Amino acid sequence: MQVMSSASQARVGATLEQPSFVVASPAMTELLAMAARAAESPAKVLITGESGVGKDVVARYIHSRSTRRLAPFVAVNVAGVTETLLESELFGHVKGSFTGAYRDKRGKLQLAHRGTLFLDEVGEMSLRMQALLLRFLENGEIQAVGSDESQARVDVRVIAATNRNLNDMVAAGQFREDLLYRLRVIHLHVPALRERAEDVQALLRHFLAVAERDLTFTDEALRTLLTYRWPGNVRELRNVVEQLVWLSSGNVVGVEHLPVSMRSEPGLLTPTADRRTRVVADELYDALVKQGASFWEYVHPMFLARDITRHDLRELVRRGLRESRGRYKAMLALFGMSSSDYRRFMNFLGAHDCGIAFREFRETTSSPQAPAEMPPMYSDPADAPVERAARSH
Repeated sequence: MQVMSSASQARVGATLEQPSFVVASPAMTELLAMAARAAESPAKVLITGESGVGKDVVARYIHSRSTRRLAPFVAVNVAGVTETLLESELFGHVKGSFTGAYRDKRGKLQLAHRGTLFLDEVGEMSLRMQALLLRFLENGEIQAVGSDESQARVDVRVIAATNRNLNDMVAAGQFREDLLYRLRVIHLHVPALRERAEDVQALLRHFLAVAERDLTFTDEALRTLLTYRWPGNVRELRNVVEQLVWLSSGNVVGVEHLPVSMRSEPGLLTPTADRRTRVVADELYDALVKQGASFWEYVHPMFLARDITRHDLRELVRRGLRESRGRYKAMLALFGMSSSDYRRFMNFLGAHDCGIAFREFRETTSSPQAPAEMPPMYSDPADAPVERAARSH
């Protein structure tokens, strides 16, 4: 399946060409058939699957084959917009409603009238925004930020996507059950690339054809590609092909030419059932701690490319705090960073609301018979902003 690039901001297209698919596995063939049937219906669609599998491409495929294909397709990345801005992005705002609101602005829902709104990473939406979205799904009315009454009623088909388990989030009180029922009228699950090895070779040939480069893979290199777990799925495969195209001096690719992450740890080359069910944070932690990867070279690019979410990053930080006994400075060496990266790391976590309160990790590792030895809550002044941010999150 060809993965189209996605920006962090919403995009609008009055006309949309039908996305091209490269499919060889029975699982993806069946998914395309279901997506084609879903396109004929006006019902809401929920697309699930890991990051990088092409959920946005499936959404565009549904829109391009529906009766709304001549109307706008509006994509909004929920994870890339803060809660305060997300309400304005979706519903619009009136002049003077907040600082910087110098004029009235229509929201993406109005821009998508008679078309399709694609909500990517809907699992990252706050409970308050979930309530506002549910109200819109029930009556179709738009109430802009700063307005005292509904301004318009729009006709929009909503397609949502997430890499989170929404059922687990409902059980944890992090996602509204009634909203889940509204969104999941039709459910499409895009399988991970490691679960459809037939597509790896087909995609490999496709990406090489796009790059107009003829490369021959040795048996060992091809076997590595087919058995690799592909945590970044199709997006990662495309990046690997692009890297080989530009960095290979010859036309023959051996296993030594593959990225280090694919050949440095033999255990990664053979996926097992339990490894497939492991959470993303555990895999990131293993890459940093056990394989010696660097946070800035491994995790940071994946976060910026939306291969992992803020939830994944927070879980990774929790793992680091648990190991470092609640000390962010000790986490630097654990995650392959130098001590001079401390403030950069803290600023990065604070900017993306990924700071985690450290006190609980210090309390759990301290002896209950010696409470005086437990460090005070703000023993390191630089940790205090993260503590306060984590409380408000």
